[in-house]
Amino acid sequence: MVFNSIEFLIFLPIVVALFYVLPQKVRWLMLLAASCVFYMWFVPKYILILLVTIVVDYTAGLLMERYADQPRKKKAFFIFSIVSTLTVLLIFKYLNFLTANLDQLCASLGMETHLMTHIILPIGLSFHTFQSMSYVIEVYRGHQKAERHFGYYSLYVMFFPQLVTGPIERPANLLRQLHEEKKFRYENISKGMRLILFGFFIKMVVADHLGEYVDEVYGHLDEYNSWTVLCCMVFYSFQIYCDFFGYSTIALGSAKLMGFDITDNFKSPYLSKNIAEFWHRWHISLSTWFRDYVYIPLGGSRVKFGRWMFNILVVFVLSGIWHGAAWTFLLWGFAHGLLHIVEKVLRDRMPKKETQSKWLKISIDALCMLKTFVLVTLFWVMFRATDFEHLKAIFVTAFTNFHGGEQMSVKPGMWIYLGLFILSDIVLRNTRFDVWCEDKPLAVRWLIYAVLVFMVIACSSVFNFPFIYFQF
Repeated sequence: MVFNSIEFLIFLPIVVALFYVLPQKVRWLMLLAASCVFYMWFVPKYILILLVTIVVDYTAGLLMERYADQPRKKKAFFIFSIVSTLTVLLIFKYLNFLTANLDQLCASLGMETHLMTHIILPIGLSFHTFQSMSYVIEVYRGHQKAERHFGYYSLYVMFFPQLVTGPIERPANLLRQLHEEKKFRYENISKGMRLILFGFFIKMVVADHLGEYVDEVYGHLDEYNSWTVLCCMVFYSFQIYCDFFGYSTIALGSAKLMGFDITDNFKSPYLSKNIAEFWHRWHISLSTWFRDYVYIPLGGSRVKFGRWMFNILVVFVLSGIWHGAAWTFLLWGFAHGLLHIVEKVLRDRMPKKETQSKWLKISIDALCMLKTFVLVTLFWVMFRATDFEHLKAIFVTAFTNFHGGEQMSVKPGMWIYLGLFILSDIVLRNTRFDVWCEDKPLAVRWLIYAVLVFMVIACSSVFNFPFIYFQF
């Protein structure tokens, strides 16, 4: 089931109504059943994969707590849990990639092999395996008590608002809230509806219209000139942001309707002055996951410069591989890591200016934001390209075909939708849409709601694009 569907518009009100009607002691069961229905709407049999990881990690948590005074046993259960979860991820997400590359390697050596597999990736596998691993790691570290109620732990992994594409929750936040009694509050309903409505606008009006343009240009590069392809790069940069941000916003709103606060995953990332700030504002739950469970255990920044560079590259390469089983994703992660290192070196060598005029500072910040956006946009080409040949074709067309090919026209409405989103992103840089609305006069709020409802109903794309991050 997807958020931008009629089924979800029927499903969500029913779940919220049952949540408040049912007594506290059975709410977990209803939410778990609803989450199962939500996930099984895609491919029912893949819920068995979720069940395997849930059973393994739930059991490991209990055993680690039981043998807390026996480090060897505790560590053995921890390793077994992590290896089991990663094995599931390896088989379903990376086995096709590994066997295909082994076939190519053997062919280059004159050997004929047929190792290639065709395993379908379950939707959102990377998200719920990372969420499950965060629980195991926190229990192992002693920061989280093992959950003894199998139903509550299952709900923590499968909570439907963030089940498919996150945010990746930590047990200290979500698992704790699942045990709390949530009372009906109009404030929660109001905030939740605002977020859902804003999320629909971002996804269905902005992202999906951009997707039409991007798919056409990237699918027929030989027909268009450089200006069109360069514009397409910018459009894809906003498409992937609006697509993922829209999903996350709807997830926040859906959870908020029942009183649950899940992690904000985005904070105007394209207004970042450098790549480090970008990753503090983009896909925050994943960035902090890698920071806490990979970067800091490797030594973080408390090591010599050479080792720090190694730590940074490891984190970003792993982040790239996490996003997809392809060399282009690995290159994308490496490029981000390399840029992070270069910017850090340049910042450390730049002279410190104690005083700057207000306008000079604003101008420098604006130029830094533009620089970061341009570089991130160029890197997104690696993310979007199907393979290295496609990647090469995009860059070659973008920078060598200014006088040939067609100039694809963009409908005026597209510029209006994108302009409205960019304006909203600037306004909401340090806040969130539901919070921003609170102090506005009643007439202004309802005018905003009316405009958003009208745009979602009348201006949504006729093409219903799947959420981009479903593939991860």
